[in-house]
Amino acid sequence: MRVSRLMLVTLRDDPAEAEIVSHKLLLRAGYTRRISSGIYAYLPLLWRVLQKISQIVREEMNATGALEVLLPQLQPADLWERSGRWAGYTAGEGIMFHLTDRQGREQGLGPTHEEVITALAADLIRSYRQLPVNLYQIQTKFRDEIRPRFGLMRGREFIMKDAYSFHADEASLRQTYAEMDGAYRRIFARCGLRTVAVEADSGAIGGSASQEFMVTAEAGEDLVLASADARYAANQERAVSLASEAVPLGPDPCQQLATPGQTSIEALAAAHGFDPSQIVKVLLLAARFADGTVQPVLVSLRGDQQLNEVKLANAITAVLADHGGLLEVAPLDGALVQSWKLGVSLDAIPFGYLGPNLDDATLKIATLTNVQVGISGAPSPKPEVTPRLKRQFLRLADPTALELQRFVCGANKKDSHRVGASWADLGPLPQTVDLRAAQPGDRCLHDPSQQLEATRGIEVGHIFQLGRKYSQALEATFTNEAGQEEALWMGCYGIGVSRLAQAAVEQNHDANGICWPLAIAPFAVIVVIASLNEPLQVELAERLYGELQAAGVEVLLDDRDERAGVKFKDADLIGIPFRVVVGRGAASGQIELVSRLGGERQDLAADDLLPHLMQRIAAESPVTTPAHP
Repeated sequence: MRVSRLMLVTLRDDPAEAEIVSHKLLLRAGYTRRISSGIYAYLPLLWRVLQKISQIVREEMNATGALEVLLPQLQPADLWERSGRWAGYTAGEGIMFHLTDRQGREQGLGPTHEEVITALAADLIRSYRQLPVNLYQIQTKFRDEIRPRFGLMRGREFIMKDAYSFHADEASLRQTYAEMDGAYRRIFARCGLRTVAVEADSGAIGGSASQEFMVTAEAGEDLVLASADARYAANQERAVSLASEAVPLGPDPCQQLATPGQTSIEALAAAHGFDPSQIVKVLLLAARFADGTVQPVLVSLRGDQQLNEVKLANAITAVLADHGGLLEVAPLDGALVQSWKLGVSLDAIPFGYLGPNLDDATLKIATLTNVQVGISGAPSPKPEVTPRLKRQFLRLADPTALELQRFVCGANKKDSHRVGASWADLGPLPQTVDLRAAQPGDRCLHDPSQQLEATRGIEVGHIFQLGRKYSQALEATFTNEAGQEEALWMGCYGIGVSRLAQAAVEQNHDANGICWPLAIAPFAVIVVIASLNEPLQVELAERLYGELQAAGVEVLLDDRDERAGVKFKDADLIGIPFRVVVGRGAASGQIELVSRLGGERQDLAADDLLPHLMQRIAAESPVTTPAHP
């Protein structure tokens, strides 16, 4: 390929829209352009990168025996309603683009394909003799992100590899899950990425176990907590740890303390000398479900701990699994009552002074108002769902709070707290649930002498053991060896192909531009003609370009009529691994070879270039995994 025909447009300055280095460099180097918020065009150089990543993914997936398919992007709502995910993905802040077709049927643009593939499995799989099977695709996905940012990292349209496996039993699922773990590690290694595998929350996908693969980078949106001995690593959403020891409270009997205006942990501790670990803070929240149920929730945490909202949502979903899917959890206050159009008065609730034993009667139910559970202000052909506010709190407490023998907490009346309270004094115990957010510096469960250390990560892959969640909902069954019908066991496995490309830039760049790993670079070599006005330089460059092409080396020839300095800067910016400079030495058959990573320079005879490069390229190319028999 010749640069003059590449439609290459590079930029000197960082675009205003870009916030992180990789986004800036992909725009400056002419790899991508924004079409609208969260929607990007993949220009020729980036498309070559994406094709290379996709080929590595295909080779490794095929090597495990997985079969490639292509599934529809437009998916009918009824499949998602059967799995219970339609409302969660489309209502409120749901991420699915959805529409109503001319026949009045609701459709969605697929952010994922569990429902579609499970429906196919229900139609195609009859017997245990057909199992296991693993199907994958590489295609465009859609997410209606509230705040698209960071270019390809969090876009509204992106390329993804997603695979779905079906099994006769859990042991077979675990075996394929392990195979996918190995395949993913090989994929990322072949792409030249440094990744860490971490325990993760299964989120809206669901399932019993999941693992994320993180590219370590300062710009990562995820916080990874890991032990120094490398025996434990988890996304902060999932991480567990040992909290610091609480400071014991004195033995004085329980008494009420006047605390006017002291509605925060900080104010209460400062005014009376309490340690935050001696205080139980109580949060009042509401959980909204697809069937219209609104559940008030009281959460008790130790005062020095922070709530993990993902753990809370999972706990609420587990306790109230029969309400059609959790849509949202939010603080229960006046603004929420108005927003959700709840018929309830909160006048009797002493905000800032709540205790774990707040009486259910403080929820003063008024006449409920009908409200559509859906996107605010958006018309819907479905009948309205009346919100049903439950009259009893769901009471949850983190173990760090329940372990306190004596503590300070709200007295459930304004300007007053209890000092020296115990759980025995407060009536029935709340349900015990791990709700605290693990923090850097916390002690590790597997070895309390180890502490959690924090790094930032970019999620590029996620694998799940789904179990039977989707197969039971969509009635995907098979006949087992005993001749009985049972639901299929499932796993799913995703890689963000376009995100991986940008993550590679985030992890591989310097002050001059991108430093692509050889395996996914758009070209291996760029031949730069220092001056088009020198016939000997042009002749030698053309000869080397032809020889490299004939040898199967992906080579780019910079034949533009630009100053040599401009060409060198552009070569560094676009990040081609090897640069061959044909300059003044052309008359004596000499060229310069420059390595993009590290900037090593080497003068070579032009005749020695091809064997030298072939040796270096072979040395840097990872071995391909043998195909599955």
